[in-house]
Amino acid sequence: MTQLVFIENNKAVTDSLTVADVFKKSHDKVIRDIEVQIEKLNLANEKEFSLSNFGESTYTNERGRQYRKINLSEDAFTLVAMSYVTPEAMKMKVKFIQEFKRMREQIENNKVKILDDRQIRIESMRLTLETAERQDEMQKVLGHHDRKILELEHKVEEQITLTSGEQRRLQKGIATKVYEICNDPDSRPSLFRELHREIKDRFGVASYKDLKKKELQTALRYINSWVPRKAS
Repeated sequence: MTQLVFIENNKAVTDSLTVADVFKKSHDKVIRDIEVQIEKLNLANEKEFSLSNFGESTYTNERGRQYRKINLSEDAFTLVAMSYVTPEAMKMKVKFIQEFKRMREQIENNKVKILDDRQIRIESMRLTLETAERQDEMQKVLGHHDRKILELEHKVEEQITLTSGEQRRLQKGIATKVYEICNDPDSRPSLFRELHREIKDRFGVASYKDLKKKELQTALRYINSWVPRKAS
């Protein structure tokens, strides 16, 4: 089954494409359902709720064309799916609710784990310092542990790849560049393939998804200045 809920900017969300797929509705129909709820919220002077829980976004299809989609928080999904009341739809709503809960717990656990790991390192350094015989020895131990921690954190940071949100940001940059330089729909797929290939060659990755997080801005600048080989 399609992944029902994903993490976007450290929040659990789903999107209109997923809702359409799971509830077996056309994407246009789901977009209309969402727009109806947004209009009702605005009429009820709940525009702030609307802005906080519905987010405009885009996706790129297999032919490299960019289309609109809408991200939904758990509260937004609940409003939209309220009218889906068939037995099968009720089963799917339960699955969404369970998945939102699981994702919330995952986000919270990640936060706690980061704090716990940091606290463990701090306590370890304190114990080491307390056993040192002289103050200057304690300072040396502290400096040594700090350097080791910074080295380890730097190594971890070096290996972190793009999040799903950053991958979509990169895809959007690619699509924007191709549409900017080419008005011929039949020529765009080859440009998408060429740009994807050059990104993989430039950054030494098997897929744009393997791009390192620290290289995202460099990749976006590369895409922005990219010129097709035939045009160069």
